[in-house]
Amino acid sequence: MVALDRALRAGAVETRLRELMGVVGRVRGGGVSAAVGLGAGVFVNSAVRPAQLGPMPSFAGDLLDPAQSHGDVLVQVSGERAEQVRAAADRLVSDVRGWRVRWRIEGFRGDNRVEDGRGLARNPFHFTEGFGNPPDERRTADRALVRAGQGEPEWAVGGSYQVVRIIRLATELWDKDSVQEQERIIGRRRDGRWLDGTPKDEQPNFAVDPQGRLTPLDSHVRLAAPDRRNPPPLIRRGYSYDRGDGDTGLVFSCFQRDLATGFEAVQKRLAGEAMAPYMLTTGGGYFFVPPPGNAWLDAVAPA
Repeated sequence: MVALDRALRAGAVETRLRELMGVVGRVRGGGVSAAVGLGAGVFVNSAVRPAQLGPMPSFAGDLLDPAQSHGDVLVQVSGERAEQVRAAADRLVSDVRGWRVRWRIEGFRGDNRVEDGRGLARNPFHFTEGFGNPPDERRTADRALVRAGQGEPEWAVGGSYQVVRIIRLATELWDKDSVQEQERIIGRRRDGRWLDGTPKDEQPNFAVDPQGRLTPLDSHVRLAAPDRRNPPPLIRRGYSYDRGDGDTGLVFSCFQRDLATGFEAVQKRLAGEAMAPYMLTTGGGYFFVPPPGNAWLDAVAPA
């Protein structure tokens, strides 16, 4: 991921944005894809800015570093081969004009695979994640994509709010705990099975365990989604990172049509979770991913 700021705060943002999209288009191909998210600062005309878009606030336990937070534009370059992705990101940075890099981070998905329509991966805490996402496009779109009539600019319909969180993980401290203790902190087995015996591809009923004897009340999954039959309206995708010198962690990314009922509701419930001592959010931001195609440019950056 590469977060960019306009090099000159005033001036022809419309021209610069169109030029940037041209560079992004040239980066795509050969097994590499690139997606763009817009930060609040790129909108000179507030009338066309998505209604909930602004700087990501600091939540309980966060220690946001301004040098790796926010940004006018986020470009996420993805692919199967790390060297191809790295080369494409380098080309993007060298070719854009009128922009400067605010922050950049490289992530990977350990044991990346698809099971029953869900993209799964192993995180730095050795747990498989991604089971909470829906297995089909219809339900994915229902959670992630802005609808007509929800108070957003017309051009934004079909787009999505993206939240990025750079989370440093205390992996050495974590690995000192037993696997059993780790599973109670998360609320699932490492392979995704539920602590109460519910199969991993089904939803447990936490209501029959009101005291948290089977799944602790302060476990991550129970706080994040207390009613598993009505999951949070968001789609998540995590990437591990390793910057060396003990700085390892997770680049958490999620998409939703509404920030308040999606990520923000979940994050507020997680305050005080058992996993809190093992992680520290140091950066990221709020962005808006436009609908497919470039028609949105005519509204956001009119010629």
